[in-house]
Amino acid sequence: MPSRIWPVMRKEFLHIWRDPRTLVMILLQPVVMLLLFGYALTTEIKHTPMAVWDQDNSPASRALVQRFCQSQYFDPDYYVNSYPEIENLMDGGRVKVALVIPAGYAAETQRGRSVPVQFFIDGSDPTIATRAYSYAVIIAQSESARLIAERLGGKLPAMGLDFRPRVWYNPAMDSILFNVPGLVAVVLQWLTLAMAAFSIVGERERGTLEQLVVTPIRPFELILGKISTYVAVALADVGLALLVAVGWFGMPIRGSLLLLMGCSFIFLTFSLGVGLFISTVSQTMYQAQQTSVFIMLPTLLLSGFLFPIETMPQVIQFFTRFIPLTYYLRIVRGIVLKGAGLEQIWQDVVILAVFGLLMTILSAVRLKKRIG
Repeated sequence: MPSRIWPVMRKEFLHIWRDPRTLVMILLQPVVMLLLFGYALTTEIKHTPMAVWDQDNSPASRALVQRFCQSQYFDPDYYVNSYPEIENLMDGGRVKVALVIPAGYAAETQRGRSVPVQFFIDGSDPTIATRAYSYAVIIAQSESARLIAERLGGKLPAMGLDFRPRVWYNPAMDSILFNVPGLVAVVLQWLTLAMAAFSIVGERERGTLEQLVVTPIRPFELILGKISTYVAVALADVGLALLVAVGWFGMPIRGSLLLLMGCSFIFLTFSLGVGLFISTVSQTMYQAQQTSVFIMLPTLLLSGFLFPIETMPQVIQFFTRFIPLTYYLRIVRGIVLKGAGLEQIWQDVVILAVFGLLMTILSAVRLKKRIG
């Protein structure tokens, strides 16, 4: 029996060896996944973007801000002068927390009186919110103990900080409210990517691609025709997915449903463009499937769907900027959980639109070369 099995094994090894794309994916995929999981799989959150409203602007208030910075858990990226500015930054996802120090902070602490210090937390991501809440309370307790010790050392009346943390958007920090919008986005990308990736390859395997080649249709028109069809199907899936998310999981939609559908249309155009590009560079359905998986796994890991981007090293965070799902997740969660409008998410929308246009053009160019 071994004499009969060995030729089959030899044939399979030769088949893999003579298929460079399959060989590269087989050898490279485990290494890439290990590196990505090694960097992304962490619960330690540092350098959380923070807005600061220092109404006292005194050495004492600046020292309090410095306490938060020295912990390395918070970075004061924005200094603001009003609550609407804080709300606008949080709606747009540019900050995760906000520290508000009242006027008269230095004078009140010198008198040994308790001073109310507000700390707002974006609760749309429960993982970040829970950690930020814990870190902030520890820092506030440490500063409060320091103030009390200083006053008691001088035999003066002493009271600590009146620290008042408050969670916005998701006060209960319910993970379902965070996960369900992300699941809708991921399922839609996987579905549209798979549908489009098998499109041109399927035409070739069925023998119908040659019939399309001899027609007067241009490659760009063929790409647009396929994308338009799949976008219509995918938008129906968006509606169905939202219906299940709202009806079954109780997901709120606090923003504009029309804006959400419009942004979904832009994202689906990009996803379908990627799928069609995969289809033009793949020889078989198996190659198209493997390439789709090779693209989707890093996307899931680095987009902020499974792990917060803030927990990743700075180098990895840089690469997340080139993953369109990152922007779409911010858009969906912003509209659904925060009621964000176009004025808060327009930058993410523009980036998605650019990605979609580039992938459509790239797919058409690749198809033209393939047909030629």
